[in-house]
Amino acid sequence: MWHLVCGDVAAVGVRRVIGDAAADVHLRVLRDDLAVGPLADIDQPPCAARAQYWLAVWPSAVTPRPDFGPDLSADADWLAGLARQAQPVTVWHGDSCAEQLMLARVAAALDGSDLPLWEVACGTGDSRVQRRRAVGMIDPSVLSDYYLPRHVDAGRRSRLAAQWHAAVAANADIRRWRDDAFHGEDHRLVDALLLAACTPDWQPLSRVMADLMGHNDGFFATDFFTLWRARELAAKGCIELVGDAGQHGYGGLTVRLA
Repeated sequence: MWHLVCGDVAAVGVRRVIGDAAADVHLRVLRDDLAVGPLADIDQPPCAARAQYWLAVWPSAVTPRPDFGPDLSADADWLAGLARQAQPVTVWHGDSCAEQLMLARVAAALDGSDLPLWEVACGTGDSRVQRRRAVGMIDPSVLSDYYLPRHVDAGRRSRLAAQWHAAVAANADIRRWRDDAFHGEDHRLVDALLLAACTPDWQPLSRVMADLMGHNDGFFATDFFTLWRARELAAKGCIELVGDAGQHGYGGLTVRLA
């Protein structure tokens, strides 16, 4: 049986639950953060538009710069052949929009197939900051308590597949997961949260980024994504950024309203 997780942190805990022998063969990690960026060509290798998006997001100070195209294409090709692999699939997910989109994407990949699909729900069902829980947020030592696989019936599989196809067709800048549905939007709300955390006085950019992350419901805003929005706002003249970006791309930067 395949076990699918979103991200390397989640994989650590799932490996501990299913054991090294099973994980070495049947654990697959999908690393793409599906909550942000264009999806129009995500299932169409070489996924050029999506690869270009991640290159734009990636901080120039952080090297080496990954070549996103091959990994995105490998995921697309693997999912395209998933129904022919004759192995049941278990998707581990929580309240991360990216995890929920991964589940929907897998359901779409299995559309029309009799291959069993299972899910291990590790979240609260609530994507608000105060309540949400992703798989990677659970201590690996207790993740086995959540290992209660549920069969995804035909009706739910169909709804999930439809949600995936709708998200791809909408091709929004951002997707939030709320009330068991995906809601697309542009960057205005995220940018407003970032600007609201800025002041006329200089302060560490990391503090502003943390404030945004702490108020952003519906999807997990990562540090690289938040830094990218800060860079975009600086390019528009909305804020000023100065300092040494450091190895993480933002460690020594300070920010103020322009």
